[in-house]
Amino acid sequence: MKKVLKIFFTISFVFYLSALIILLFLDSSRGYLSSDLSMIEYTRNYSNFVPFTTISMYITVIIDRSMNLEIPIKNLFGNFIMFLPMGIYLPYYIKKANKVSVFTVSMVSLLFFIEIIQLVSRRGSFDIDDFILNMLGALVGFSIWKTNIVQNLLR
Repeated sequence: MKKVLKIFFTISFVFYLSALIILLFLDSSRGYLSSDLSMIEYTRNYSNFVPFTTISMYITVIIDRSMNLEIPIKNLFGNFIMFLPMGIYLPYYIKKANKVSVFTVSMVSLLFFIEIIQLVSRRGSFDIDDFILNMLGALVGFSIWKTNIVQNLLR
């Protein structure tokens, strides 16, 4: 049973990482195509450094229905769910990440790295709200990982 679980985790992790790379870096709809802007102008125009700006705007839009609901729901829940599996995979593959402090530092580093790569490659933008939602999703995944049910399955 343990070998089957290990094979399942490995195969699902490869699919998850592939989907993550495609969503974050290869999706053609994510590029802003602003190659005529300097990096400073691009950063200024396409970044959000103020926490909860986008999140509160999307929540307001959902409440008053002033926009197509698909956009805020995709952004809020998509960013939350996108890194939820990482909360399970990271401690599974890196035993030291079973401690919440190590997990948190690892995820913060990974998420900032991803946000910066998206900004520099112009395949997205730096958005602190994306970071917050990604981190919350990862922490929920980590909480699921730490439950007795999951831990008993692994034994």
